[in-house]
Amino acid sequence: MRARRIVNYLNLSTPLGLLVARLGGAAVSRGPDGLLLAHGYRLSVPPAAAFTVGNVVLTRFPHGWFDDRRALLAHEARHATQYAACLGPVLLPCYLLAAGVSWLLCRDFATWNPFERLAGLDDGGYVRGTLRWRRVKG
Repeated sequence: MRARRIVNYLNLSTPLGLLVARLGGAAVSRGPDGLLLAHGYRLSVPPAAAFTVGNVVLTRFPHGWFDDRRALLAHEARHATQYAACLGPVLLPCYLLAAGVSWLLCRDFATWNPFERLAGLDDGGYVRGTLRWRRVKG
């Protein structure tokens, strides 16, 4: 966890997350496993209940919201690890491309998005979509 924290500072994804939190009016506090929790995020984008930039997990909800949502927090922590593994902010365009492909395949942003699948769809609270078309055997 310490290595992830250091890498995400050096690759600038955590400073970017702190900037997003500040622009969104969120209050930042220390969380588990080197994460920073930003509560009270006020911007409308993205529409997710929680999202991660570097080691910063942002939510519109008040402080304490993650207390009974440990699986979701673990999901977001896996995204923080993805930022460390994917050269920080480079993850953002890759994630958006993967979300777009998932949307084209099944009309949701997560089911076929490898970043969400690796972070754990169930832990993230996602309902698995089905493919828009099926191969016809003939």
